Amino acid sequence: MRRMGFADAIEDALMQAMAANENIVVMGEDVHGIRLNLRVRFGRDRVLPTPISESAFVGAAVAAALGGLHPVVEVMLVDFIGVTMDAILNQAAKIEFFSGGKWKVPMVIRVACGGGYGDGGQHQQSLWGWLAHIPGLVVLVPSTPLDAGGLMTAALAQARPVIYLEHKLLSDYWLDALGGGSRKNVKFDVPANGAWGEAPKIWQPVPIGKGIIRREGKDLSILSVGVSVHRALEAAQRLEKEGIFCEVIDLRSVAPIDKKIIIESVSKTGHMLVVDEDYLAFGLSGELAAIALEAGIGMKYSRVCTEDTIPFSRQLEYQTLPNVDRIINSATALLNR
Repeated sequence: MRRMGFADAIEDALMQAMAANENIVVMGEDVHGIRLNLRVRFGRDRVLPTPISESAFVGAAVAAALGGLHPVVEVMLVDFIGVTMDAILNQAAKIEFFSGGKWKVPMVIRVACGGGYGDGGQHQQSLWGWLAHIPGLVVLVPSTPLDAGGLMTAALAQARPVIYLEHKLLSDYWLDALGGGSRKNVKFDVPANGAWGEAPKIWQPVPIGKGIIRREGKDLSILSVGVSVHRALEAAQRLEKEGIFCEVIDLRSVAPIDKKIIIESVSKTGHMLVVDEDYLAFGLSGELAAIALEAGIGMKYSRVCTEDTIPFSRQLEYQTLPNVDRIINSATALLNR
């Protein structure tokens, strides 16, 4: 095993996949610079910079996938994915179904997501619940370098469209780009663990739709994805000092979702707390409650989510997004009901 950063793990897995499959191409804004290692190795015919027109290059990627290529399309921020939604919602997600399986759309849409660094509500959303709402899409949200590379490997083995979301606070590249080195007076809400971790020399796919228990517990099930998994782990560590033992589950995949691990954990603890940086209304947090209730589980339930538009003010933003203190307060209140 090697130690590797979150962003490096994704690129390393992508590089191995491109070496094994000449049909994989990378395209998007500025990829000739931000994916320079890939461009040097595989050439300008396989790492293709595009104009700043997400609707155009995502639409082109759908056609390329239908034509036999396997595009990895980089939409710089998930907030910008709205202008691509015809290509994703009405084309990529539906073509296999409408053609009776005769046509496939193998493509990965790689997007950065998430807040916690003071960049405003048009640049810090998560939106995995909105995307997972669309039938035909796979939606992945890794939280560790090991899963980041493994899920990218798995995504590139799919013959269907995959939305691959990487949280910016887990990537040292993104933190540098966002001014982490120059904004010394700003405290970024970066987890102590997660950005660096073990990585294999040869990447193996992480099973899609399979969650993992990051911490065993008997009193409360905390379910999350992405950077919030690390906040949940920190909260669980602090709660254990008060005699509260939390089970922390990293779902890793939002669509498909691992119903089995959810049902088993909540059946054991009788308490579900969802920590979700996506919006509260009509999202992942409500879907997880429905999974447990439809399985006949009697439980107590609460959630810590982004409840409104993310403010630009760093202080207000911190109060709006999930954080460790909010998780601890919600967990304590839930268990004391």
